[in-house]
Amino acid sequence: MQVTAEVTGGSVDNVKLVGAGDADIGFSTIDSAVDAVKGVGAYKDTGPQKIQAIAVLYDSFVHVVARADAKIATVAQIKGKRISVGSAGSSTEAIADRILEAGGLKPMKDVTRDNLSVAESTAALKDGKIDAMFWIGGLPTSAITDLVTTGNTKVVFVPTGNLLSKLNAKYAGLYRGFTMPKTVYAGTPADVPGLGVSNILFVGAEMKASTVEKILKGIFDNLAEAQKIHPDAKTLSLGVASAKTGIAFHPAATAFYKARGAIK
Repeated sequence: MQVTAEVTGGSVDNVKLVGAGDADIGFSTIDSAVDAVKGVGAYKDTGPQKIQAIAVLYDSFVHVVARADAKIATVAQIKGKRISVGSAGSSTEAIADRILEAGGLKPMKDVTRDNLSVAESTAALKDGKIDAMFWIGGLPTSAITDLVTTGNTKVVFVPTGNLLSKLNAKYAGLYRGFTMPKTVYAGTPADVPGLGVSNILFVGAEMKASTVEKILKGIFDNLAEAQKIHPDAKTLSLGVASAKTGIAFHPAATAFYKARGAIK
């Protein structure tokens, strides 16, 4: 099977490409995927997207990184600051707005917003152009590692775990507590209580069952190889991949996991 990878802005771009038939398979955070099947949020312009999950992969950590000299220790203290909320229309932007709201701020009024990629965000932090940035990514994210290990910019990781109950009250089941160990990034003095969001591998609902089966066999018959390549793959298993999530699984994926004994 010949596969071509395309660089995109993130979950929203991925879903829209698959929904339009311009891509066959994509990665998304689960909160963005749920919005997609409902046709809300970043998908108001396109309407409901006909996508289905084929695997739950790993949890991303919601990074909220601030310059130490900005004196930001809580989300509430981001008020009045200039921040990057992620690329326009990305899942990072969506969760940034939700976190700011949960922290008691008005996302469109109480901060000065820049829509920057993770690389642009870290560069802007280094240059003093922004005070803080949001990013959803696996641990560690290379751009954040570079930020804390190169140059003279001192940063802090702003905890968000205390906002989980407020987020779950409005967005039930999409986020969980996720503590970032202090060992992940150099110079972090203590573990950071934060938020996690699951990432899924998804396809268009019309994908042939045989193709879905080939993709999943390709992953799980070669899982040891994937685990040598990427640290997040070390936590992947049939049980993790088949866990119930916020959107429906493709019927062929359900059949695959049943055949492998992961679900009944």
